Amino acid sequence: MFSSLLITLREGLEGALVLGIILAYLKKSGNRHAVQSVWFGTALAIAVSVIVGSVIFFAASELEGRVEEIFEGVASLTAAGLLSWMIFWMHRQSSDIRGHLHDQMKSALGSRSSLGLFMLSFVAVAREGIETALFLFSATTVEKSPGLSAFGGVLGLAIAVAIGIGVYRGASRLNLRSFFTVTSLLLMLFGAGLLVRGVADLQEASVIPPLVEHVWDGNRILPEASTFGEFLTATLGYRASPSLAEVMAYFGYLGVALVGYFYPRAKKGEVFSQGNKRLQIEVRQAKTVE
Repeated sequence: MFSSLLITLREGLEGALVLGIILAYLKKSGNRHAVQSVWFGTALAIAVSVIVGSVIFFAASELEGRVEEIFEGVASLTAAGLLSWMIFWMHRQSSDIRGHLHDQMKSALGSRSSLGLFMLSFVAVAREGIETALFLFSATTVEKSPGLSAFGGVLGLAIAVAIGIGVYRGASRLNLRSFFTVTSLLLMLFGAGLLVRGVADLQEASVIPPLVEHVWDGNRILPEASTFGEFLTATLGYRASPSLAEVMAYFGYLGVALVGYFYPRAKKGEVFSQGNKRLQIEVRQAKTVE
């Protein structure tokens, strides 16, 4: 439940903030007529994300044995890669994401084409939605209760939408820099778990060797079958008796991810460090124009 909540909260808020910047700019520039294209693009992106997620879950349910293990292993590794890309892309682009969006909107409005704004909102939301579908699939492969996982996903999305609306209307004082830093660290742990899960599935399918069957046995201290053990397995990819390949994957990923994220640290200002303030300024200016 926690992993699905974290995924939809982070992905949903990213999408909500992008939409907030787009809508605030359109109001500020007096282009209210273009808002409809943005909502059409958002609606289509949500529909496409739901379809893609349904196809992934349906395809997995039809597989059995070694093929299923390979499919789930590849899906987990792909999800880990996309998750890492998303974390570092947001970290690098955060300093100028507002400027990039404004440039794209100016181009679309200058050509008087609604298609440009439609595609801008569609791509932004569809990217987050498809990533979310893949992450949720990888997370639910080890969840003991699909119902709780679904509830966590819906709850995380609802919180993200509420925060996004609050930021847009100027009612939220959320420190976005701290929020994205904390969630990035949590997602790194989740990404390491996805990587280990993928390695474990491919080991069971005899695609990759374990190198050493069991590096240690932690079942006496914290069994995977225990309540806390199940929680750690679902969220962080905990393995009570991991192979050497799994240990190397887990700590190797975390080491590279943490060093890449914090060093060298970008020296220019990050938009999300004051993102909520800037967005609130845009909204106030838009209201003044009204």
